[in-house]
Amino acid sequence: MAIPKNQDEDEQNARSSYFNLPPLDVSVAFPQATPASTFPPSVSDYFQFSDLLTAEDHAIRMRVRQCMEKEIAPIMAEYWEKAKFPFHVIPKLGALGIAGGTIKGYGCPGLSVTTSAVAIAEVARVDASCSTFILVHSSLAMLTIALCGSEEQKQKYLPSLAKFSTVACWALTEPDYGSDASSLQTTATKVEGGWILEGQKRWIGNSTFADLLVIFARNTATDQINGYIVKKDAPGLTVTKIENKIGLRIVQNGDIVMKRVFVPDEDRLPGVNSFQDTNKVLAVSRVMVAWQPIGISMGVYDMCHRYLKERKQFGAPLAAFQINQQKLVHMLGNVQAMVLVGWRICKLYEKGTMTSGHASLAKSWISLKARETAAIGRELLGGNGILSDFLVAKAMGDLEPIYTYEGTYDINSLVTGRDITGLASFKPAMLSKRSRL
Repeated sequence: MAIPKNQDEDEQNARSSYFNLPPLDVSVAFPQATPASTFPPSVSDYFQFSDLLTAEDHAIRMRVRQCMEKEIAPIMAEYWEKAKFPFHVIPKLGALGIAGGTIKGYGCPGLSVTTSAVAIAEVARVDASCSTFILVHSSLAMLTIALCGSEEQKQKYLPSLAKFSTVACWALTEPDYGSDASSLQTTATKVEGGWILEGQKRWIGNSTFADLLVIFARNTATDQINGYIVKKDAPGLTVTKIENKIGLRIVQNGDIVMKRVFVPDEDRLPGVNSFQDTNKVLAVSRVMVAWQPIGISMGVYDMCHRYLKERKQFGAPLAAFQINQQKLVHMLGNVQAMVLVGWRICKLYEKGTMTSGHASLAKSWISLKARETAAIGRELLGGNGILSDFLVAKAMGDLEPIYTYEGTYDINSLVTGRDITGLASFKPAMLSKRSRL
């Protein structure tokens, strides 16, 4: 409302003060239920999945859970709202000893896929953005160096990355090539002593502050995809933050532009000589990504379970109403099924029998059920279901990019379809026919 110019100055100041009061703390504004800054107890393990875990799994799970509930839960809504990253927690995440996951040696923990997955779920249970930060750094960038790098590169880069003393990102996606990532147009041209990179990348998590950037580019001589380690201060490299996201707002996604960026020969990844070489990394990362929505759904269920017992309407806790119990049980059933699918995909990987179709079905189906679970949770929380303070609204937003990255639901379905039929259907039939002419 505009204030007339001739109003008394004191009245103007009074109005200004009135309209600019800070919001009430949510615990004061709504004392009937506890916000997610005090995270709810874990109550989603109805089928006692914990019995399947090893002593190491349990120890790491509890270490991660305690850190996330103590250090991250109190600040996550604030940083999510501001779309900023809490850099002060990186040392605490590093102290968890989960960066590097399955990598053995070089200061990495050498965990099983199952242990790594359980740890990621515990991170995501409290905050999905932190789990994405770790996955990009660990299951994409670090794993690429471990699987495709030279011995010298592993010794040079992995120990620091394992402690989060340095941070890495992984750059494959381009503005024109998302699902069709193998058609990327960033180029690498051989010159004396190294390579010149030209091109653009988009949606690259951690890129705005990463010390190392793992970049994929097309070799202009062979027309094959190669991999490179680029330092953050390389001349010709610029990274800008992508704004206005509705999900994973704490994650710093960036646009990368490379104009004649020189990469020395020692930073060319010798194990990346075609797009197929990226699949060695994506096979593991897709399993890890499948456990993100599992963890998110656990947290959503935990939050709703506590909320329904605290919040009263019509003289009774919301948990006492039949329709609310039915919805809560629906969510719980989803979590049990998601956990068991995630568990099985880990065991298939550890046996060496997991296919790309297996990983894609797990990731696509689990993320689909997680969206359903969060939507039901939003209904249960009523008006508070749209507040990030009560986790569910934040979880709904965070699930949207997870539903899309590491292959959209549709693309992952086609990967599984190819696996079970032997027929690829990624390109329209007309285009596929023309390509053979």
